Amino acid sequence: MSAGAEYREPDDAPRTVIRTVVADDQAVVRTGFVNLLSTQDDITVVGEAEDGAQAVRVAAGTRPDLVLLDIRMPRMNGIEAAREILAASDGTTKVLMLTTFGLDEYVYDALAAGAGGFLLKDATFAELLHAVRVVARGEALLSPEITKRLIGEFVSSRASRPPARGTDELTAREEEVLVLIAKGLSNAEIAVRLTITDHTVKTHINRLFAKLGLRDRAQAVITAYELGLVRPGGPGM
Repeated sequence: MSAGAEYREPDDAPRTVIRTVVADDQAVVRTGFVNLLSTQDDITVVGEAEDGAQAVRVAAGTRPDLVLLDIRMPRMNGIEAAREILAASDGTTKVLMLTTFGLDEYVYDALAAGAGGFLLKDATFAELLHAVRVVARGEALLSPEITKRLIGEFVSSRASRPPARGTDELTAREEEVLVLIAKGLSNAEIAVRLTITDHTVKTHINRLFAKLGLRDRAQAVITAYELGLVRPGGPGM
């Protein structure tokens, strides 16, 4: 998160129109996504790119709400492109990564870079539209298959490492909210679980994100695992 940037939990109301850029080095795949998205009244494709460097340029010129980025592209891969796009837009442009594999070795790095989620290229039309709308709202989205395997790889590879930081700066309630985010609960579900209002949930999320320097819920999930607050196979997982 750049200096001076402040996270704001997205409003519940959806955007009127989601301005989107599609970046994939395979023309057939790219055109397919563009054509599918263009059938929706609330989504408009404002640009296309065939590599990461071009995606950065197109995003800078169009300032889209969302960029679909293939994780493996020539000249500049999707992770590098995501970092540049997110930094240039101060996080206002969201990134949804596209991958062919259920577990790509770059999944963790892409989420750490600020990507809002992952979508398999063989996803259904309904899954594509759902992913675009969810990530555009600033929420995190990972397919259950990717989430399960990602957590397993992440925990096994980092089991012997001490946490990079602690949670001393968080209040007990903020830490509790972070745990529930990592377990996949929505704002409404967190509110019910903690017997508080949706507005109070958003306030806690805004504060804990600011304290930990988080950009979105995907990074919050990673942080919760890094801190050992949530473990795979634990209660609620």
